[in-house]
Amino acid sequence: MNNLLDISVVIVNYNVQYFLEQCILSVQAASINLAVEIIVVDNNSTDGSCKMLLENYPKVHLIQNKNNTGFSKANNQGVAIAKGEYVLILNPDTVVAEDTFNLILDFAKSKQNLGILGVKLIDGTGNFLPESKRGIPTPNVSFNKLFGISSKQTGKYYAAHLNENETGIVDVLVGAFMLLKRSVYVEVHGFDEDYFMYGEDIDLSYKILNKGYQNFYYADTSVIHYKGESTKKDIKYLKYFHEAMKIFYRKHFKLNRLYDFIMSIGIECWFLLKYFQYKTTDDRFDNDTSKVLYFGKNELITTYLKKKYLLVNEILMDDTELIKTLIKTNAIDTIVFDNSVLSNKKIITHFELLKNEQANFKIHPKNTNYLIGSNCSVNRGEVELITKS
Repeated sequence: MNNLLDISVVIVNYNVQYFLEQCILSVQAASINLAVEIIVVDNNSTDGSCKMLLENYPKVHLIQNKNNTGFSKANNQGVAIAKGEYVLILNPDTVVAEDTFNLILDFAKSKQNLGILGVKLIDGTGNFLPESKRGIPTPNVSFNKLFGISSKQTGKYYAAHLNENETGIVDVLVGAFMLLKRSVYVEVHGFDEDYFMYGEDIDLSYKILNKGYQNFYYADTSVIHYKGESTKKDIKYLKYFHEAMKIFYRKHFKLNRLYDFIMSIGIECWFLLKYFQYKTTDDRFDNDTSKVLYFGKNELITTYLKKKYLLVNEILMDDTELIKTLIKTNAIDTIVFDNSVLSNKKIITHFELLKNEQANFKIHPKNTNYLIGSNCSVNRGEVELITKS
């Protein structure tokens, strides 16, 4: 037991090179004074992800699949070579704070019967993601959620017995961030590989509950989950989600044909509606008329921002009220946070404090040549490469 690492971080990647690098940098910053390994399972990316890892992060354990094996199988591959007492299933489009790992490990070790531990997830605009904590999507709960029926069952879908800042027991955690003992993961045989994408986190949570463990939502650390990176929300996405729900109900619930038909139609109608909403989403990220506040002192980035945008100011002290005033008076509409100057934790805090101000947020990850961010959790984010020209 003493030879075990503290955490094995398993990241499944598919064509999100820059988000993956930002994630790895944040994981490394959160691993100080801990024994942490990073395992990346790449599902046949074509965007240079593997080259970037091999050249810049040789200590990362890289598994290169020759085809896209899906989320479940790829995570199982990563855990199979893991050496940590705990396994952290982590999406590549996430950013953790410097103290996240210490906090979750301390909490996990204080629980005698821990199943899965999840955390407070926010999107690229600082808004809380309700799927951070969920209930079991029983047919009744899902039916009410899909058709907008208000009842006690509706609140169970997003574990409404806890608010977003309240730690406690929940049924289901999201696969973007799942901490659990490796022995527990192995005991339930990991993710069910019948799921290609979506639903596998619900299934794993449910299997662990059925073994008598307790799942916890931990609200004392916030993690950015851009969310729109791993897959584009299109008809293929709808198909994966619909199939995942069918697999889950077939495995864990007995439905009569009429109820199954109604649920199937409900799932498709709700997500088709969302699909058309996604297509009309206004993404204001890359706007040459943006008025930018830059928290940093990188000369190359300063020059770039001056050329492309209206650079209003550099390095402003942590005066949240002043920033809000600048936004409300239209003096600025975009904030660039430089990770060379501000910690990830400080950046995440700014995201949350300014989430209602309708500003765009971008991050310059430390020692990189790009800006990264997302204004919408259902569409892909944006990456701006910084060049000397």
